[in-house]
Amino acid sequence: MSDRVLVACVGNLLRHDDGFGVAVARELERRGVPDGVDLIETGIGGMSVVQQLMDGYRALVVVDAVDRDAVPGTVWVLTPEVEDPSAMDGDEWRTLFANLHLAEPNRIFLLARSLGVLPPSVTIVGCQPADIDTMDEQLSSSVAAAVPIAADRVEATVRSLTALIATGG
Repeated sequence: MSDRVLVACVGNLLRHDDGFGVAVARELERRGVPDGVDLIETGIGGMSVVQQLMDGYRALVVVDAVDRDAVPGTVWVLTPEVEDPSAMDGDEWRTLFANLHLAEPNRIFLLARSLGVLPPSVTIVGCQPADIDTMDEQLSSSVAAAVPIAADRVEATVRSLTALIATGG
């Protein structure tokens, strides 16, 4: 396992606020990514995150629209609990992974854990969308305003993680 941090930004650019993660990836690219950090933008291709994790990382930060029934544009930094894949029966597994292209964070985490590539530190930087059902390439104004805030949170999270890694934590 390397001492690198993977920042994976996911979302569908064609579904209004679901493009939030992609917009944050563009903002982070504009700002510049520090050494020791790999930034990927995967659209809705969840498998590409898992494939990237196979290179070995100490930490994963996923950026995505996250519906928590809050005010649109609200940004969170969350630490997910990842289910034990061995506790799932075959029907549950098939239902959850019938479409491996969907990049829902819980699917990414569960599949990565089952393959033994989920890093010890996993964080989600999420934003409450206003609308992810309308076909539109533009973010709503509240979610667009949250993009630099989320980028700040990603950068702060990455700084904390790289400092912890540097001290052997």
